[in-house]
Amino acid sequence: MKVVYIAGPFRADSSWKIEENIRRAEALALDAWKMGYAVICPHANTRFYQGECDDRVWLDGDLEILSRCDAVLLALGWKNSTGACEEVKHANRNGIPVYERLIDLIGGDRPLVMATGTQ
Repeated sequence: MKVVYIAGPFRADSSWKIEENIRRAEALALDAWKMGYAVICPHANTRFYQGECDDRVWLDGDLEILSRCDAVLLALGWKNSTGACEEVKHANRNGIPVYERLIDLIGGDRPLVMATGTQ
């Protein structure tokens, strides 16, 4: 079973918008689970931990987890997320395919290749 990492925005200017980001990532994760992938959704892992550690702690931990995954699937709004852009860069440096759409992952379409984490 392939392991897929969900990358997308987490932080926002209100708790409501943070929750929207988390739910968007969780919905994408559930769809990938239904397609037969094992999915890591870091949004759900740290949902209530805001402010408990420096942001770098979370990102470094997420990058370690991502390193052990077979692919990255991007949630809507990822381009506006500093963390998600770092995750894309990390995946590219480590040869981990990155997909913007679940259908591309399922179909084995060519992954995104972005040296900077942006298109």
